[in-house]
Amino acid sequence: MTAICAVILAAGEGRRLRPLTEHLPKALCPVGNVALLDRAMARVAALGIAGPADLAVNACYLAGQVVAHVGDRAHLSVEPGDPFGTAGGVALLKDWIAGRGVLVGNADAYLAPSQEPDGSDIAELLEDWDGTTVRMLGVPGPPKEFGGHRFAGFSLLPWDLVKGLEAVPSDLVRTTWRPAEREGRLDVVEYRGTYLDTGTPRDYLKANLHAVHQRNLIAEDAVVTGVVEQAVVGRGAVVAGRVSRAVVWPGAEVREGETLRDAVRVGRELTVAAD
Repeated sequence: MTAICAVILAAGEGRRLRPLTEHLPKALCPVGNVALLDRAMARVAALGIAGPADLAVNACYLAGQVVAHVGDRAHLSVEPGDPFGTAGGVALLKDWIAGRGVLVGNADAYLAPSQEPDGSDIAELLEDWDGTTVRMLGVPGPPKEFGGHRFAGFSLLPWDLVKGLEAVPSDLVRTTWRPAEREGRLDVVEYRGTYLDTGTPRDYLKANLHAVHQRNLIAEDAVVTGVVEQAVVGRGAVVAGRVSRAVVWPGAEVREGETLRDAVRVGRELTVAAD
């Protein structure tokens, strides 16, 4: 079997998720009180890919937060200046990849299997792979980006294509996926669960509510004296008002008399509408 490592891409600025990402890099934004990056790392760990020898995470925007969060759980690649993009970020890791096939995942991809245990849902990407084709996780469109599917956060790349990537700002769509598609080397593996890219406040809220099955998730040390309906309340948060279909970040506060609905609260004052 072809040796495989994994790279989780966590360098992006998350511009569509601003102003949330002015406080945290998108990869560390919590979904169901778990950082998106931790969800991605757990997913590849369930495939037997973990530790700094086999798992890498890249960082750029607010890189210090990502580096501190990952610690020694993975090899870290800190990009200089602006983010290098999906292809450039992988290219910077070529010496570490060192001839292996590489499973590349976007940290901001929210995936929830329909029936399979968490983690095994992307295992088909690796099954019987001969190390020559590009495999992509996809969900039925629209938009129909690749055949009848759109990209769902993970792809598997052979070394012969990775070694040709240049360490310049670039993306996998133009450098790798489309050329492989033209050459008949692209296989789409259909994902049979829920996929959201969490790139907008609306999808970020949707992912949070999906993660808790449209119910409540309240951290053990949160203080709730108000009303909470279909919401996620983070560690150390204080809710004295009414919260409905919303996310209250760790340490945030919803004061008595306030109503937070279809929104995300950060700190005491920042409310980001997600409707």
